[in-house]
Amino acid sequence: MFAGFIAELRAAGVPASLTEYLTLLRALKAGCADTDVESFYFLARSSLVKDERHIDRFDRVFAHFFRGLDTVGADIAAELPEEWLKKLAEKLLTPEEMAAIEALGGWDKLMETLRQRLAEQKARHQGGSKWIGTAGTSPFGAFGYNPEGVRIGQGGSRHRSAVKVWDKREFRDLDGEVELGTRGMKLALRRLRRFARQGRPEELDMPGTIRATAHNAGLLDLKLQAERRNTVKVLLLLDIGGSMDDHVESCEQLFSAAKAEFRHLETFHFHNCPYERLWRSGRRRHLSETPTFDVLRSYGSDWMLVFVGDATMSPYEILHAGGSIEHWNEEPGQRWMERLAAHFTKAVWLNPRSEERWDYVQSLQMIRRLMSGRMYPLTLDGLDAAMRELGR
Repeated sequence: MFAGFIAELRAAGVPASLTEYLTLLRALKAGCADTDVESFYFLARSSLVKDERHIDRFDRVFAHFFRGLDTVGADIAAELPEEWLKKLAEKLLTPEEMAAIEALGGWDKLMETLRQRLAEQKARHQGGSKWIGTAGTSPFGAFGYNPEGVRIGQGGSRHRSAVKVWDKREFRDLDGEVELGTRGMKLALRRLRRFARQGRPEELDMPGTIRATAHNAGLLDLKLQAERRNTVKVLLLLDIGGSMDDHVESCEQLFSAAKAEFRHLETFHFHNCPYERLWRSGRRRHLSETPTFDVLRSYGSDWMLVFVGDATMSPYEILHAGGSIEHWNEEPGQRWMERLAAHFTKAVWLNPRSEERWDYVQSLQMIRRLMSGRMYPLTLDGLDAAMRELGR
């Protein structure tokens, strides 16, 4: 029944075996998923995926193979789906109307007003400009527009103007197996190569063997040497989620190239700006948090630090305690950037955003100053310039 699905999974690099396929069929026969698409997705994933590194590939194949599939039931409801009704209620504003909507007037005013609304509001609101609701111009809620607001109950970003998000957000890890377009990046990264022979002598030393054999009157005298390795150590901090979703492809290419070029490579994730915690995994970040102080203690100043992010965020995230879009940070992002830059004296920031738009983004200019100007576009020329900076 699902042979084509299994074939696509295997072609995409997900090692789904015949045993796992039969397990899925038995579970379906037992009624584990019924007719619910979401239940079927989780059943198929748990049956066919045994390594979380393959989840992203499974998701892409599932979305392609089952595109257009929706929940099928015995009874077809005549009511309009709730999402359709919500869409009908959303306001369609022109750019001129958006420009006329005023922000509340700063971080402190926004947070104080939100506390008041939470204390006063007793019912659901829609289409207004004051209360926490939907499809209006209020700074609090979902599916509306405001130049500075707190997004509550909306699955994803629309206008990218929220200064805080009151939802659990799930990002995906970058796929380290991406090869398309990485060749030029690999060549640029090779500027950082510094080789040394380390480890046990297991590699044939041909010149040494020839010399030793000649000195031994022609009797073969094998000489071994340690493998020649790149000793450069790179700490890669990747911004994921939000506006970085537009740049996943280029970041995956960089990540794949870096994995191929650097033996000593450690990777952590952050969102918008580094704070007191970093994540090993983007998808399961709440279960894989690492205190930033632990990173500073674990990796010496001989490591080279490379940030990758578009530096596009609310300035509050950099300047204010509590300014993080997702949690209440005790210290502003600026303080953590200063700590990282002071510890890792060789550091650069790679920005996938088009360089011609840098001057129009306030937060980007702030991050650039914190990096002492060491921000480079994520292009081959920019990557080459960044590697020259680190190699000084």
